[in-house]
Amino acid sequence: MHERAKTEHVTIVLSKPKYPGNVGAVARCARNMGIEKIFVVGNRDLPVEEMKQMATHFAAGIVESIQHFDRLDEALANFHYIIGATSRRGSGRGPCVSPREMAELVVEISHCNEVALLFGPEDTGLSNDDLRFCHLLVTIPTSKGMKSVNLSQAVMILCYEIFVGHAGPLEEFTPRMASSEELEGMYEQMKTVLMNIGFLHPQNPDHWMMHIRRFLGRTKLFSKEVKIIRGICRQLDWSMRNKKT
Repeated sequence: MHERAKTEHVTIVLSKPKYPGNVGAVARCARNMGIEKIFVVGNRDLPVEEMKQMATHFAAGIVESIQHFDRLDEALANFHYIIGATSRRGSGRGPCVSPREMAELVVEISHCNEVALLFGPEDTGLSNDDLRFCHLLVTIPTSKGMKSVNLSQAVMILCYEIFVGHAGPLEEFTPRMASSEELEGMYEQMKTVLMNIGFLHPQNPDHWMMHIRRFLGRTKLFSKEVKIIRGICRQLDWSMRNKKT
């Protein structure tokens, strides 16, 4: 029996959206595809009535239940898998997958984990700093003349692929993936240890940490595995301090 995504475990996260109409349109698109949770980071002053007008009565309840956050790390803290939507490519941003490839992963992961679909501001998109939280980047293919799509269009395309996607039979037990909060604690500890042993340059440690984040993000670390890595870091730190004494 093939399984479909657990859309109740999928949340749309909008980072610093500029226009209330776009947020309302996002709510309607998400509701059409069975996704009913939206987080908004920054810009708490968007007029609710304008958002509800674009959402229509069909998705007005989603607008009313939007959760607001001041910082992106706070909004993402409890998610186990974060997917960033970007139209900008480049070696510094790492590899991207198509919406269909993304959906296949979400179908599998969403049964036991909370998944965030992260979108940036309408004019600039997600910054490199935003993307450091992401396990996966997805790009919507477009014609040469148009390299990006409207925010609500992007949300609809990704949500549609998740809605119609399916996977093979799931294993009976899948361990819980590490949350963003757990991963951020691990990365900070790793950065400190790697700087202490001279692997990271102290003037620009985040450059190489971004690459470390990328390849570890692709492994879909479980919570228990993060604890093991942090234990290794603690032992390395202890060993270095005792050698100095």
